[in-house]
Order: sequence, then structure tokens, then C-alpha cells
Amino acid sequence: MDMRLQFPFSIGLTACSLLGGGQSLFAADSSHAEGERPNILFILSDDHTSQAWGIYGGRLAEYARNENIRRLAAEGCVLDNCFCTNSISSPSRASILTGAYSHVNGLYTLSDTLEPTQDNIAKRLRESGYQTALVGKWHLVTQPQGFDYYSVFHDQGEYRDPTMINSTEPWPGNRNLGERVHGFSTDIVTERAIRWMKSADRSRPFLMCCHFKATHEPWDFPERMRHLYDGVVFPEPENLFDWGPETTGRSFRGQPLEELARRWQVASKDPDKWWCRYPELPFSTEGMHRSAARSAAYQKLVRDYLRCGATIDDNIGKLLRALDEMGIADNTIVIYVSDQGYFLGEHGFFDKRMMLEESLRMPFVIRYPREIPAGTRNKDMILNIDFASLLADYAGTRAPERSQGRSFRANLRGETPKDWRKEMYYRYWTQHSNRPAHMGIRNERYKLMFLYGDRLTMTGSENTPTVPAWEFYDLQADPRENHNAYGDPAYQKIIREMKEELLKLRKAYGDEDQGSERMKRIMESYYWE
Repeated sequence: MDMRLQFPFSIGLTACSLLGGGQSLFAADSSHAEGERPNILFILSDDHTSQAWGIYGGRLAEYARNENIRRLAAEGCVLDNCFCTNSISSPSRASILTGAYSHVNGLYTLSDTLEPTQDNIAKRLRESGYQTALVGKWHLVTQPQGFDYYSVFHDQGEYRDPTMINSTEPWPGNRNLGERVHGFSTDIVTERAIRWMKSADRSRPFLMCCHFKATHEPWDFPERMRHLYDGVVFPEPENLFDWGPETTGRSFRGQPLEELARRWQVASKDPDKWWCRYPELPFSTEGMHRSAARSAAYQKLVRDYLRCGATIDDNIGKLLRALDEMGIADNTIVIYVSDQGYFLGEHGFFDKRMMLEESLRMPFVIRYPREIPAGTRNKDMILNIDFASLLADYAGTRAPERSQGRSFRANLRGETPKDWRKEMYYRYWTQHSNRPAHMGIRNERYKLMFLYGDRLTMTGSENTPTVPAWEFYDLQADPRENHNAYGDPAYQKIIREMKEELLKLRKAYGDEDQGSERMKRIMESYYWE
């Protein structure tokens, strides 16, 4: 059975170019009349990487079930260079809400919490007259602030029969208390989001944050998706058999597929003792050659993952149909974005965190018929800290107080400001020996990463540091990042210039580790090596 999906239409390109930008705060135009302000449906998934959307090309594009994502792309604008600033769920979500880097909003790692007193985009919109709601994954520990209504998962949530914490009840803190809802989580979130939108006051605009658990591990799916890819053998990435530094010059081990195979095998023996329930166990690679074992793990991961992703697309369709039925589609901004990217076998990895492209990229599509040209693509460099300023701009209010981002509303119309950013700053704070803490800079062609390898004072980290190391990639000559070219003599002038630019970005964003003697010694010993 041929499961490849056909594309009945093409998605055009705008003339938008990758220009640059400063990090000035956006001063909103407050001239909007109440009736002119758009509704906002902000759909956020977890780990739904661009390789699996089908609108970004790649080996899985023909296999992704993406009818409704393609509809949004055909009716709106796709961002081709959208990036997160810290590729892990809770920190990325905090940056989306606050418009600020981790060192400003205080949420650095998965073990941190978002301080409730902080300003965020939901608070801003509610203060300006918007009705605000949040349904689904929250994952920031403290009670959601700025929302008139919420119905969120306990912790990361469960795919089947999840526990939902509702705004009508006292906040339970870390306790697993709430309403047990029968059904599949992605369907439940969509149903509750639609119910709330239909009950909203039509005389006032709304912000609905519809947050799915999918496609987070364990990549489960409802029964209707079970046979979606029966008999399909998925194409493998060219660097699936990247075994480490000996083949690439990479300085870190990463999270290999063998670890995922181990998790499946352990869970196969006693599912009740594992932290999550994987679909379609048992699974084992015992007795296989290591290449065959890695291929087997890859095939299972992609099959589960794409079925999980197909469920998201199915529910995006339900949301779009609801807007059509309500007659408000023309005046509703619809955004679909993932909180970060994810490795699907590239470099032999799964998971995210690292500044490599598959993890760094945030797939993003936006539809607003009244303003954004349909079927367009934008190549400007957009960051997750920009989202809050964009929404504030559309709503006619100001961005959160400590926001470091900038509205890209003009960019979406094809009118990129001449001073738009040409490079971006990234920092991942959690320290583990296989995925060290690191910072980096990326521009249109090159990427430079400094893996400083120390926990400093970060929660959820290993105490043992790793030897600091550098990685450099020419994304034009080596788009798959298969060769660490840091030691290549041909790039030394560029590397020196990028090191200087990285320091400038750290200063501009206020992330210079002031007061950390440990980081001062690392920088003095390894930065200019």
C-alpha cells in the first residue's frame, strides 16, 4: 500500500529575504477599534518537528498526513527560519509567554518553575479586553496566570484518559489531582477548546491557547490511526549511522536511538514500572547487528511519531471547521507551531536540546485572511521570544514588560524592516555528559557552538562537568551538519568573527554570567583557544 500523500496545490514564495534586526521592544499601535481586533487561536504542539510536517520537504514529506497543516500553509504564511532560544519544553514555553530568554524569565531547565508574578502575553491581552483561555499542556508547575479559563494537564499529561486541572477548582500544586477525562488527549483538548470558543462573548475578541501533548514521547495515537502506516518502510536519514566523534568530529555523544530501544525493551518487560506507556510493545533488538538494531528502532520511532502527528493534523481540521461554522475565520489569527524541533534518527539521535538544526528549528504557520497574503513563505530569522510581541501588535497592546523580542507583523506582509536581525543567540543550560550545556550563534550560513559543559547553578543537571569544546558548521556546504569544521584552517577568520559576535549578543541580551567565577574561568581558559 502506497502511503505517500499527494500535494494538490503548491505553496508559493514571497520575496522576503533573510535580513537582520535589533532587539528593540515593540511599541504597539493602540488605534485598533474594539470590533477590529482579531481573535487569536494559538495552537502549540510538543516536539512536532519540521521534518514531520510535510511542508518543509525532506525524506518524510510524502509520508506525513498533513491535510490541515497544508490548508493553513495554502491560506497563510509559513516561516522557514523560525528558531527556539533554548530547545526544551518548559523553557521554550516560558519564552513564548514572556517574550524573554531563560536568564530573564528565570525558567532555565525542566526542573524550574515560572514565577506567577511575571508579566506574560495572556495578562497583557486580558488587560486590554481580550477573553483568554488555555487548554492542554501547561508544564510550568505554577498556576496559569492571565487566563479567564484554563483546563490543563497535570504535569506533562497522559495520552489516554488524562487528568485535567480546571480553573473552577483550587490549584493542586504538584499533586496529581483533578478531573479524570476519558478519551485521547489530543481529541479532548480540541473538544474543550472548541466548546470554550463557541461560548465566548462575540462582542469581545478572544485568545485561545490550544496546547497538545503530542508529539511528545511516548508518541501514542488513537485507535483510528493504528493501521495508518501498515507495511510502510520509511526512508532513513543519510546520517542515521553517525556513530559519534570518530565519524564526524562531533564533540558530544548525544541521545542515541539505542537508548530509546533500551527504554522500549525495559518497558516491554513490565510496562507498569516505566514512567510512560509506549504503544505497540513488546520491542527488542537483542541479537541484532548494531546497524540493524538502529534501523529497527528508527522505523518504530517514525511509525509511532507520524501516527501521533496525524492525530494533531486531524484535530487542527476540527478547529478550522469550528471557526468556519462560527463565521469568524476571516477575523481570527490561527497559528500552529511546535515548542521546538526534534531528532528523528538524524545523527542517530532522538530527543532535542542541542543547537543542531533538527532540534533548533520551530515549524510555524500563520493564517490571517485580512492581512497576511495566502500561500506565502517568509525566510526572515524569527525567534520564539518574538511571538509575544507579534500577538501584542495584532491586539493593539504592549508586549510583556521584560520582553526581548520584536513583532514580525510587517515581515508577514512581505515588508521586512531593513534592520531585521541577521543572527541569533541560543543557550541550553542543562548539563549532562552526553548533551553538555552550551551556547551558540547562527547566521544565514554559519553556526558556532560553545559547549562549555558545566552545570553552574542549574537544576536538573549532572554535577560532573565535561571538557569545553567548540563546533562549527558551514550550513551551505554541510546542511546536515555531518562534519565539525572548527579545526578547518579555511574557516578560522570566520570563526574568530563569530566568536566576537557571540560576545556582543550575550551582552545585548544581558546574558554574561555576571557573578559566576566558574564561568569566568571557563571563558578565560577555553573561549579564545
